[in-house]
Parts: sequence; C-alpha cells; structure tokens
Amino acid sequence: MPGFLLCADPLRPSRLDPQFAEEAAAVREMGATTALVDHDALLAGDTAGAVARVPRGSGAYWYRGWMIPVQRYAELDRALAERGASLLTDRTAYRTAHELPGWYATFRELTPRSVWYPLSGTAPTAVPREAAFWSALARPLGGGPGIVKDFVKSRKHEWHEACFVTELSDSTTLSGVVARMVDLQGDHLAGGVVVRAYERFAPGGEARVWWVDGAPVLVTAHPDTPGDLPVPDLGPVGEAVRRLGCRLVTTDLALREDGVWRVIEVGDGQVSGFPSGADPRPLLRALPDA
Repeated sequence: MPGFLLCADPLRPSRLDPQFAEEAAAVREMGATTALVDHDALLAGDTAGAVARVPRGSGAYWYRGWMIPVQRYAELDRALAERGASLLTDRTAYRTAHELPGWYATFRELTPRSVWYPLSGTAPTAVPREAAFWSALARPLGGGPGIVKDFVKSRKHEWHEACFVTELSDSTTLSGVVARMVDLQGDHLAGGVVVRAYERFAPGGEARVWWVDGAPVLVTAHPDTPGDLPVPDLGPVGEAVRRLGCRLVTTDLALREDGVWRVIEVGDGQVSGFPSGADPRPLLRALPDA
C-alpha cells in the first residue's frame, strides 16, 4: 500500500499540520503509512530539510498538502528519490494538471477560450507593462469581457481591480488589470499571465470532481461555495480527463447560462482543497487501490 506524504505544522515541524488532521486519521484507519514534509523548508529551497522526516527506502507516496510551485515539486521529487522514496504523481504529470497551459489543449472545447504569456522564472517586475503587448496577446479572444489570472490562480477577491476586464479590446484597462494582478501576486505569481474569455454562469456554485486514474470517485462543493453542490454532467469531462492521463486530478465545473456544463479549472488533486464539512474518505480510499 502506498503511503501519504502530508504537510508538517510550520510552527512545530515534527508534528502534522492541523489542517490535514482529518485526512491523516482517515489514512491511518485504512492502514496506510504517513510521513511529513516541511512545506516551508521546501519553498525556501531546503529540500534536504523538507524531506528529513521521510523514512529512507519507504517507497511510493501520494502527496496531500499545500500547493507547491512546479519547480519546487520537481526538487521534492528528486529529494525523495535520493532517499529511496517516490511520488506517484511525477513532476511532469504535476505540471500538466496544475498549470493551465498543461491541460488547456485537452479541455479546449469544454473551457473558456484562453491565451497566455509564460514568464519562465522572470521576476514580476520584468513582466511587460505596455498596453499594446497585452492587446496583441488577447486579440485571438475577440472583444467582450475577460478574466486575468496566473497559470494557477486568480485574484477573484479583487475582482474589478485585478481579475475582471469589462472589454478586452480596451488595451489600457486590460494592461492595468494585468499589472495589478502581477503586483498583488508578487513572488507567488505562478508560471505566467493568462487571459481568458469571460462566460456567464447560472447561480448555484461550482462542483469539484475528484478523479483517480480517469474515474470520478468523489464530487464535492467548491471550497469557495461550500453550501452549493450542483450535480454536473461528467460524460465529456471524463473523456478529457482520461486523455490528459494524469492519475489524480480535480475539475471545477459550473453551469453556463445556456445550460452547458463548463470546466472552470483543472488541478492536480494532491494540492486541491476540500470544502468545509466534506468527507475526504471516499477519495483517500480510492488512492491505495489505484
């Protein structure tokens, strides 16, 4: 049975982060082993310190914890290999599911149209600020409203300031929203800048679907709307998940105003969050059998 790699408490690294206590208890009930990774040490580049509490020769792990930038995830993968351990989602699969450019082509017909500009490690201060640059990038999307985000997350809580653009052909407004999003993300800016066409959705929140080896094993509410649990049509989405070929994936689905289910985001299921009150056991029970 594979083990589960969980995050340590940042204040007491020898203990589990309380955020993952329920998952740890469920894992232990199944008879699976757990090991701790120091997430803060990993983000700081101390990979040896991050995996110091992972037993040598302990085999394969599913990670369940806080988000990890793709570069740091690759370093974690290498550090575990040096200790005779491994991640069941390798660095390539993690990047594919975690960042929009990795999954977009597979879900193109199911998700809002998108374009992006990769940064490749460029400091946020070096991101282009010229209005003409962003106007040219967004031109394939045509006119109308749009959304600005990085490769992983948006600043939706600063909706009008750093996320939503009322008219993509307005280059001044578009470049201003991009600049504000980049500034607010700072060193946490992931991958680059994404511009997406805006679609209008019906009330009722989003459903987060958890997939293991191409099969849906759990449907929860989205963490931002824990009180809403729509029931999505999974047929076309399942086909795309299987084509993507990643082992543990989440898809966030919402019903567009015209009655079509749309994929809002795809994510690596190791770093996707549960809404408050959700039972993680159906997912965790499916992982040892995968």
